[in-house]
Amino acid sequence: MAAAFAALSLPIDMAQRFAGAGYFPIPKQLLFHAAARECDVPNGPTEVGLGGARGGAKSHGVLAQLALDDCQRQPGLKCLWLRQVGVAARESLEDLVPRVIRLPYGYVSSPVPTIRFDNGSRIIVGHFNNEKDISRYLGLEYDVIATEEATQLTTSKDQQIGSCLRTSKPSWRPRRYYSTNPGGVGHAWFKKRFIDPARRRAETVTRFIFSTFRDNPFLNPDYVNQLDRLTGWLRSAWRDGDWDIAAGQFFSNWRYDLVVKPIDIMPGARVWCSLDYGYQHPTVCYLFSSYDGRIQVVDEHWRRHALASEHAVDIKNMLKIHGLTVASLKAFVASPDAFAQRGSETGKTIVDQYADAGIKLTRANDDRINGAAYLLKLLGRVGDENEESIPPQIEISDRCVKLIENIPALQHDPHRPEDVLKVNLDEDGDGGDDAYDAVRYGLMEGKRDRYSESDSQSWSRRSY
Repeated sequence: MAAAFAALSLPIDMAQRFAGAGYFPIPKQLLFHAAARECDVPNGPTEVGLGGARGGAKSHGVLAQLALDDCQRQPGLKCLWLRQVGVAARESLEDLVPRVIRLPYGYVSSPVPTIRFDNGSRIIVGHFNNEKDISRYLGLEYDVIATEEATQLTTSKDQQIGSCLRTSKPSWRPRRYYSTNPGGVGHAWFKKRFIDPARRRAETVTRFIFSTFRDNPFLNPDYVNQLDRLTGWLRSAWRDGDWDIAAGQFFSNWRYDLVVKPIDIMPGARVWCSLDYGYQHPTVCYLFSSYDGRIQVVDEHWRRHALASEHAVDIKNMLKIHGLTVASLKAFVASPDAFAQRGSETGKTIVDQYADAGIKLTRANDDRINGAAYLLKLLGRVGDENEESIPPQIEISDRCVKLIENIPALQHDPHRPEDVLKVNLDEDGDGGDDAYDAVRYGLMEGKRDRYSESDSQSWSRRSY
């Protein structure tokens, strides 16, 4: 263990405390502990996540960090340890405590379950199942907040809990720890806050350690067999830790690692653009190229509360980055509402306003069913022992941040299963389906010369 600690530049006092308590972290737990120690640094993270699939020893690692490291090195530390349901929180803690905390402590189970240490530090066990559960913590002060099953939290609940994170200790920097699996009501916000920055290697205030059951050599084989028997999105989320899978997901064949990559436009490639108009909603524009039998989504423009003339400047600048001008494009298609919507200041349609700015728009194909089916086809399929893999025929640039976030979050319309459910932006301007609509218009434009109508119809009836 000493060598592993030295490799991560972890302090010897942490190693000594862990060894003294009989706790020897597995590699992913060790990475979590290293990230937790980064929180001590003024410009380090303030939120650290550990998770992915079930069985990755997440709870064990989080409790060890709280009890064996944080609470021991900082006297009088006040920690809040949360799960969704109070009974589950208490049972989980009481199961874990004897295995993790092999040093002197006191435990009381009522009225509030609490672990106390000789130096005055303590861990308070709470839950967040209902809004009223959250209210009991508001106004209180916690030096550390650890949340289990974090994707069971809504954004508002998480923000309310976060308002309790503060300290009066000059030698302590407040931080939050999270452990969770994909799926749940909080899947989207957690993925955006932790997973996306980790994938882009652009983490600032967050750190996330990916962990699955394969990282836990001590897992009961019977539990592994239970995970192996899962099917559908539960298998992908709970067994494989796939953050691009959610219950009801329309594009269940989305695979980030196969589709997202840096893209440079090849000489001689056909290039075109698509646009979905909005003002309160964003205006979204995508640049496409077609090369070697694949469609490439090269770049993205996404902006709210701007005029057509302002968007036109941004779009031309986006094209310039790739050595293109509007004249280079084979087509520039736009949502049908751009041909009807008139600006309040000019009285001109949106299409006319773009024309004044030097961009000629033509009407996009707004066939929702075939548009969704075509994207399903382009994304291919990852096979298994019963199905052959189909390589994707689409590549999406890592510059297309909103699209990469949007596609795996889209759901089936329960009243029209072959269509994507329409969704609006939330109060923070996140989510919605505007990026999907914009790319759908461009894909249907690129499809015209590649597939016959009969092929399109056959795919509209298929489902993954």
